[in-house]
Amino acid sequence: MIDKKFKIANKIFKSRLIVGTGKYKSFSECAKAIKTSGANIVTVAVRRVNILDKNKARLMDYIDPKKITYLPNTAGCFTAEDAIRTLRLAREIGGWKLVKLEVLGDKKNLFPEMIETLRSTELLTKEGFKVMVYCNDDPLMAKRLENAGAVAIMPLAAPIGSGLGIQNKVNIRIIRKQTKLPLIIDAGLGQASDASIAMELGCDGILVNTAIAKAKNPILMAEAMKFAVISGRKSFLSGRIKPNLFGSASTTNKGVI
Repeated sequence: MIDKKFKIANKIFKSRLIVGTGKYKSFSECAKAIKTSGANIVTVAVRRVNILDKNKARLMDYIDPKKITYLPNTAGCFTAEDAIRTLRLAREIGGWKLVKLEVLGDKKNLFPEMIETLRSTELLTKEGFKVMVYCNDDPLMAKRLENAGAVAIMPLAAPIGSGLGIQNKVNIRIIRKQTKLPLIIDAGLGQASDASIAMELGCDGILVNTAIAKAKNPILMAEAMKFAVISGRKSFLSGRIKPNLFGSASTTNKGVI
């Protein structure tokens, strides 16, 4: 099988790994991890990162937005109004239109509030934003987001920052079969094998933050995630063998003495 290019909103990216920029010990550590990961896209929490004050440390001083695609997100937003206001601000500051929408329902589990998420997607799309949407793993809601104009579907694997890995493979497979949009696992991955599993399910990419930033060695984990995504994608494309309850000899009985 010939692999298709990783394309989001008509823009092609070499790496299928998207990396977050929060929770690192320093901007320099963040920059080194991102470079090691080979990621072409980084998420930026507009409400939490200094963008305007040049007298304080800025992410832009360490990660060049001309070389790496910045993906402004609405982390920390709990209503459609807050999310839309945040992304309008990002557009005014940096001209960004490719954005990640995240509208949360509660502060404990950080699950997406899907009614507000759907409403935000509809409104932002009408304003010309290219919306990549963080959502739950509900195939029906994923389809509604697609119909509302989303450019990428980003279901959680598990609660944000939990490191639990993919909890519902069945729903991810269903979403994969029903959508032609890029399918990107977002939130809940904990280690490189989780990334490989996501890619083996047919996902187009993954987004990782906590699993890298909070690892004992973030740089090494960034490299592990890089190769896990590549390996998982190749495994998916190769076409795995059919599972079987019984053993099957590696060699035939033909010619046995």
